[in-house]
Amino acid sequence: MTTEPAWLDEVKWNSDGLVAAIAQEAATGQVLMQAWMNRESLMLTVSLGHAVYWSRSRQKLWHKGESSGHVQDVKEIRLDCDGDTTLLLVEQRGGIACHTGRHHCFFRRLDGDGWQVVDPVIRSAEEIYRNDGSE
Repeated sequence: MTTEPAWLDEVKWNSDGLVAAIAQEAATGQVLMQAWMNRESLMLTVSLGHAVYWSRSRQKLWHKGESSGHVQDVKEIRLDCDGDTTLLLVEQRGGIACHTGRHHCFFRRLDGDGWQVVDPVIRSAEEIYRNDGSE
């Protein structure tokens, strides 16, 4: 039986056993995306050196980039003051973090009374995904 590292107990997991994970580009400081991690995905991220999340929609581990090739190489992991959010400083392979084909997931800005798309698609989803279409 494998013993879990003690540092996992310092994370405040929500009622679903998850913690919020923010991926930030190490070189620029730009926030790329937000996802979720469970104990296993956080331990795998540490041991493998690339981001592994928990997909709530698919209810399974999600190795970021497994279908797109846009892997996030993890340079550093931080835990916030409340212990309920992790910050992954990453190098984003291929320059695309969002399943829409954009550099980051925060491409809509509130402008007046509506959301406006303010960042371009780098590669279309059709070009990126060949199997299940999800990232």
